[in-house]
Amino acid sequence: MQDNGRDKKDSKIYIVGNKPVKELLLESPQKVDFVAFRKGRRDQAMEEILDLCRTGNVPYKSVSAKDLDYMYRGNHQGVAARCAALDYTPLEQLLEQAPDAPLPLIVALDQVQDTGNVGVLARTVHALGGAGLIVCQHHGAYIGAGAVRSSAGALNKLPVAKVGNLANAMKDCVNYDFTIYCARMTPDSDNVYTANLQTPAVLLLGNEEKGVRPGVAKFAHHSLHIPFLREFDSLNVAQAGAIIVSEFARRLV
Repeated sequence: MQDNGRDKKDSKIYIVGNKPVKELLLESPQKVDFVAFRKGRRDQAMEEILDLCRTGNVPYKSVSAKDLDYMYRGNHQGVAARCAALDYTPLEQLLEQAPDAPLPLIVALDQVQDTGNVGVLARTVHALGGAGLIVCQHHGAYIGAGAVRSSAGALNKLPVAKVGNLANAMKDCVNYDFTIYCARMTPDSDNVYTANLQTPAVLLLGNEEKGVRPGVAKFAHHSLHIPFLREFDSLNVAQAGAIIVSEFARRLV
């Protein structure tokens, strides 16, 4: 049996060993970012762990012995689970609780990559009374100690739901009667300062380079843009998100 481990270089938290990893997947699969196991390992204990990963929709991958040793400097028994730095909230719970927030607005991040952007957005949403965040399980920023630090602790106070498929999550939001707004410039997008902003709502913010993916954006009821008074390329996603969230909050004052 192994103890919890923390990599001092990157502050990522690892649970290692057959029994601890299995127990973690049984009790709290939502806390696991992914499971890494030694390449070539095939035994009953490992198969049980992989079955739990599949059941809990937890990513897993085989890595070299050297990579595994780098993740955890100790007796890891050939398997390590990287854990989140915070407890995630089930999406359904977030949607049920959101209307009671001071600002009934959820910010959904479509593959936002930079941990600093995630942290700053969390700080803004929490300070202005927002209901929470929705983040992608795959291809998004790792919400570890760095993101928590950049949020000034807001990520430990704000409900965050991690979803495997953001498009399906938007369907759930629509079913819960949320109005979905997508931050993007389109021929029919609304000026955020004059738009009719309704709550409870979800604000979709996209990847730093590609924006919101079309398969996710199609669920939006409205598109919003920030008007520029000078010619300029674009704003950082954290800056744009802060402006739009503050406009939602201003309407409640």
